[in-house]
Amino acid sequence: PLYSSAASDVYKRQVMTMRRLLAIPPVAWALGFIWFTVALPQPLSLSRTDAIVVPTGSGGRIQRGLEMLQTGAAQQMLVTGVDASVQPDEFVAEFEVPQRVMDCCVTLGFSALDTRGNARETAQWLEERDYNSLRLVTADWHMRRAALELQDQLPDNVSVTYDAVRSQASFATLFVEYHKFLAVWILQVLG
Repeated sequence: PLYSSAASDVYKRQVMTMRRLLAIPPVAWALGFIWFTVALPQPLSLSRTDAIVVPTGSGGRIQRGLEMLQTGAAQQMLVTGVDASVQPDEFVAEFEVPQRVMDCCVTLGFSALDTRGNARETAQWLEERDYNSLRLVTADWHMRRAALELQDQLPDNVSVTYDAVRSQASFATLFVEYHKFLAVWILQVLG
């Protein structure tokens, strides 16, 4: 009887240890999701960079980028991920861009189809212009993944500031974006 009680205690401790170990991933996931949704990146005050980069997507991004460009926050702006069917005149009309600003300072990038493509298109555009700093303007819920993708593509000498556009993202949007962010992060960690 004494032997079986000792064996039973060892078994119970092993089961408890296993339960604790199995609880770590879901608890880490839940805490990460809470952090992701509660501590969304915020808008940045006016600061100067060489360029502004705006991935297309949810509302307010392009307007924020144009506002920063026209207040002198940067020399040029890239709008990355523009649909191939969009004509520059349509962009000017849609966003009420003064023609002089469009001519001198706004580049429409048509090669990106997703966030990773935005990062590649941005890296190439920056390299062609020999810029060393940029302001990334995107939705608050999209900023972390866009920043990860961008950091993966840019050389170390390029500094990036993050200017989030506030949104009213739904739970579903945050849930999906959190998992996309985790996937990118894990892939980068694994190399």
